[in-house]
Amino acid sequence: MVQSSRAQGVPLRSRLLGARETGVFLALVVMCAFLAVTTESFLTLGNLLNVGRQVSLLGIMAIGMTFVLISGEIDLSIGSTYALSGLGAGILITSGWPLMPALAAGLALGLIVGLVNGLLSTHGRLPSLIATLGMMSVIRGIALLMTNGEPVTVNVRNGADPAVLQTFLALGQGKLANLVPMQLVFFVLVAVLGWVLLSRTSFGFRIFAVGGSPKAARVSGINVNAVKIWAFVVMGMLAALAGILSMAFLPSGQAGRTGIGLELDVIAAVVVGGASLAGGSGSILGTVLGVLIIGVLRNGLVLSGVSPFTQEVMIGLVIIVAVAIDRWSIRSARG
Repeated sequence: MVQSSRAQGVPLRSRLLGARETGVFLALVVMCAFLAVTTESFLTLGNLLNVGRQVSLLGIMAIGMTFVLISGEIDLSIGSTYALSGLGAGILITSGWPLMPALAAGLALGLIVGLVNGLLSTHGRLPSLIATLGMMSVIRGIALLMTNGEPVTVNVRNGADPAVLQTFLALGQGKLANLVPMQLVFFVLVAVLGWVLLSRTSFGFRIFAVGGSPKAARVSGINVNAVKIWAFVVMGMLAALAGILSMAFLPSGQAGRTGIGLELDVIAAVVVGGASLAGGSGSILGTVLGVLIIGVLRNGLVLSGVSPFTQEVMIGLVIIVAVAIDRWSIRSARG
C-alpha cells in the first residue's frame, strides 16, 4: 500500500521517464531516425515488414525467456528445442501425419523439454545454467539420433500430403491480407498473450514474487517450484512454436546446424529490453522493444554495407553494454 501510494503521488511524466522501457524506446527511436537519414530504403514498408518477419521467431522465444529470467532462472537449451520440435514436426508431416497432430506433437516436445528443465532446476536442485546447458547437448543429440544426422526436407516427394503441405507452408510463408507476414502475426499474438499472462494474472504476480525473493514468496504461500517449472514449460512451448514456424518458412533443416547459438540472441534481446539477469524485473513491452533493437540494428548494418563479421562485433558490444547497465542499476538500487 505504501508503494502504491507513493507511485500515485509521482507525476506520470516522472514515472514514464524513470521506466526502463522508456530508455529502450528512446534508443530505438534514435536508431531508426539515424537509419532513416543515412539509408534510403529503411523506412520503406517492404523493409519494415521484412524486419518484422526477421525478428518474429526471435521475439516469440524472447517472450518465453522473459518469464524464465524474471523468475530468476535461465534457459540455454532453447536453440536445441527449436531444432528438435521443428524437425520433429517436419518428419511427422513427411510420414503422412495430418497437420494438427503433427503440430501438436512438435509443441509437446517443447513442453516436455521445458518440464524436464524445470524439474532439474527445482526438485533436482541444479543451477538452471548447468541443467539447461546439459540439456542443450542432450536435446541436440536426440535430434541427431532422430534424423540420423541427415537433413529433413518437407515436400511431396518425401511423403507429405499436398494439402497438408500447403497449409503447413502457409503458416510460415503466408501473408495476412496479402501484406503482413504470418510469422509477424504469430509474434504479435504471442506478445499480447504474454503481456496479459504476465501483467494481468496471478501467475504473473507469482513470477515477479518468486524472482524478487524466493524466500518471501514461499513464506507468502506461493509454490516457488511450481511457478518456476511453469515458466520453463512456457519457454519450451514457445521455442517449439518458433522452430515449427521456421520449418514452415524454409522447409528444410539439419539437426547439427538448426538453432545453433540462438539462445544467445534471445537472452540478449530480453536483457536489452530491461529484464534483469538477477530476476524479479522485466516486462513484455521491454522485451518487444529489445527484440526490435536487435532486429533494426542488424537490418541497418546490412543496409549500410557493414560486413557480417563487423556485425557480430557490434551486436556483442550491445549485449555487453546492456548487461553492464543491468549490473550498475542493481548496484545503485542496493546502494
